[in-house]
Amino acid sequence: MPIRVVREVAALPSGLADALATVDFATLGHFLETGFPDPAIRQIVGTGRLIGRAITVRVTAPDSALVHRATELLEPGDVLLVDTGGDRRHAPVGAVVGTAVAAAGAAGIVVDGPSTDTEALEQLGISVYARGTSILTTKMLGFSNGGINVPIAMGGVAVLPGYAVVGDADGLLIADPEDLLAVLPDALRSDDAEPEKLRRVRDGEALSTVSAAGSRLRGVLREDEA
Repeated sequence: MPIRVVREVAALPSGLADALATVDFATLGHFLETGFPDPAIRQIVGTGRLIGRAITVRVTAPDSALVHRATELLEPGDVLLVDTGGDRRHAPVGAVVGTAVAAAGAAGIVVDGPSTDTEALEQLGISVYARGTSILTTKMLGFSNGGINVPIAMGGVAVLPGYAVVGDADGLLIADPEDLLAVLPDALRSDDAEPEKLRRVRDGEALSTVSAAGSRLRGVLREDEA
């Protein structure tokens, strides 16, 4: 069966990346419930924030041929997402793939499996998210299964090519750009209000008052004296 390769992927909406750069990513988690991969996929390499467009690849373990081909479709700022088909042992991403990603000007890699060559990846200036590391790697087999810029699963999240990818040391969010645009105004207002909330808590005000948790719980709590 021929492997499907989609070369054209829609760009992120104008201004979205700049807007995302101004928001605390955890604040987005106050307003969204979907798009958050399994937290076992964590930042292996990179110390900054990741923002980019998803370029997807789905492979058949333990084959890495499609991953190599997918790097040729990357554009500056993209993030390569690798669906390993449930393989948690073979690393499809290491120094060679990382170098190709960096050479394309892409922002990073997310793999639903392990990565390898951590020290070499650290020198490339990209972010890499994975389910840990391994020295057992994929091979150049060329199986006739998988695809590039096709729907994938990433840590339990359904992902389409062109989705927005954001991440930091705390985790990842991979979502339809329109979903992010819808919540960004509320998230930015929440960030703007946070310094005052912190000040009030430091000054001794009860957190449940500051956060309005107390009013939400009124009438449903029974607090015993003893």
